[in-house]
Amino acid sequence: MMKNLIRGVVFCFVSLLALQNTYADDHEPPFIGGEYWEVTGIKTADGGRLKYGKWLATEWKKNMEFAKSEGWITRYEVLANIHARHNEPDLYLAVMFKNMGTVEEDEQRRKKYMEWVKKGLDSMEKESGDRAEYRTVMSTVLLQEMKFRNK
Repeated sequence: MMKNLIRGVVFCFVSLLALQNTYADDHEPPFIGGEYWEVTGIKTADGGRLKYGKWLATEWKKNMEFAKSEGWITRYEVLANIHARHNEPDLYLAVMFKNMGTVEEDEQRRKKYMEWVKKGLDSMEKESGDRAEYRTVMSTVLLQEMKFRNK
């Protein structure tokens, strides 16, 4: 009888250890969230790729470098869709950043950007509309990098 009791206690103890390890594994996700990626798909009009490329290499890059210098973004990329299918973007513009801004931070950033760019909203809206002649914004997605959790 005593041997069975001891075996029972040992079995319960070992079972609890196994459950504890299982519980810990089940409550630790395999990933940790990393940077956010805002990715915009762009379709260029026939004959407009060079013109849009020049705009990206000058104005867009200048804007991205300003945002990077302020710490608002960590990096940016232009990616070409080499084998684009019908109605898929030709280019993807990716902007990476660590955190979403609060409403207050976004308002401060907008003010700082407007001081830096030295353009009014009407002017910037017109310029964006002018680019519609040779490019179409097809989509924008917000992704988050998922890093494997180190054990």
